Amino acid sequence: MSARLSADFWVRAYLKRLEMAGIPAFVTAHGDATAGAVLVKQTPLDGSACAYQRSFDLMSGNRAWVVLAQGPEAEVDAAITRQRQFDPDLWVIEVEDRAGRHLLDEEGLAE
Repeated sequence: MSARLSADFWVRAYLKRLEMAGIPAFVTAHGDATAGAVLVKQTPLDGSACAYQRSFDLMSGNRAWVVLAQGPEAEVDAAITRQRQFDPDLWVIEVEDRAGRHLLDEEGLAE
């Protein structure tokens, strides 16, 4: 069983990984430093976006990133706003990359 990282630590590490890959990213909502959930919004800067959230698979015990909302950026932003109304401790990171990169599929980012 692995130790769970604090949200703040995970966010800082993720932003550093994106920076090292030359992918611009910004924290647009600062959640609870210890236990806040994290949403990642990826936009290819063409008016569309996709928001990802971490999900826990009860059958396997693994965490994975799943799509929360996808489509026109305004609709994705509205979905994120609704999530923040339910969870004020939620972190939101916006990733801006024309190629659609977000690095969430890389090893170590599901934890």
